[in-house]
Amino acid sequence: MKLEKNIKDSAIRTLINEADAVRKLADLIDTDFENCVKEILTCKGRVVVTGVGKSAIIAQKMVATFNSTGTPALFMHGADAIHGDLGMIQDQDVVICISKSGNTPEIKVLVPLIKRTGSKLAALVSNTKSYLAEHADFVLNATIGEEACPNNLAPTTSTTAHLALGDALAVCLMEAKQFGSRDFAKYHPGGALGKQLYLTVEDIISKHAIPVVAVDADIKKVIVEISGKRLGATAVVDSQEQLVGIVTDGDLRRMLEKYTDISHIRAQDIMTPSPKTIDKTQYAVEAFNVMTAFNITQLVATDNGKIAGFVHLHDLIKEGIVK
Repeated sequence: MKLEKNIKDSAIRTLINEADAVRKLADLIDTDFENCVKEILTCKGRVVVTGVGKSAIIAQKMVATFNSTGTPALFMHGADAIHGDLGMIQDQDVVICISKSGNTPEIKVLVPLIKRTGSKLAALVSNTKSYLAEHADFVLNATIGEEACPNNLAPTTSTTAHLALGDALAVCLMEAKQFGSRDFAKYHPGGALGKQLYLTVEDIISKHAIPVVAVDADIKKVIVEISGKRLGATAVVDSQEQLVGIVTDGDLRRMLEKYTDISHIRAQDIMTPSPKTIDKTQYAVEAFNVMTAFNITQLVATDNGKIAGFVHLHDLIKEGIVK
């Protein structure tokens, strides 16, 4: 029991330590950070992110985030740079070098080489008095109190702080570029997330015939239309082919509960007037949001006020939009 308590306490201390460090970064955002963002926005090259050890891993994550949010970026391992990889840096690039101490032997070798390329150098460091910070064009201050490691040695809080500051850079760049969901979709076309960002209602309804009856259609025609098109509903239109209502399987069941003789029933007698609709150009995920809000399973899709088809909850599930 005591061991379990120690485990819990240790986990809590670690999380509080790292959370506090990230929160304090907000007080360290200065003009150097702002100028670094501006430099990246105006540079005609790419962002090259480098580091050694755990910092290299953080650098790879930063590069992945930059690339997926509209900022072209490359990863260069600090150790490999002096064995040929330095050739990837062009004079119009911005290099971000990540290091906790900023004083490691690898950094002291790498910094002069980066400066010779003519590119701008940003130092993402936890030691603003370091060799790296003193030779950088911009200092991204990621100072921390101590590591979460009980020996204050293993990179834990420092790497979390570096990661968070990298995310802050990426978000600033996104907002400055007005990088929206449609832009995001271009770089994330796969999986459910991608489909949410690019799949439209029209992409789904094109697979279905359109169930539709006139307002004065008799009940047999209504049932045949619903059954034949297999969507669990039919649209109801007036003489001008304007949508005036919808009849669903549920409406049919309620009709049978209410009436003994149904021979005189017409579509207009049991339809739900002014049904919920969605324009065919809207995203499929927006159709799901409407269905959820009104607790329904299908929507009539429209095109300039005309019926374009139906979108059903099952379609969204099949496409992986929702689970």
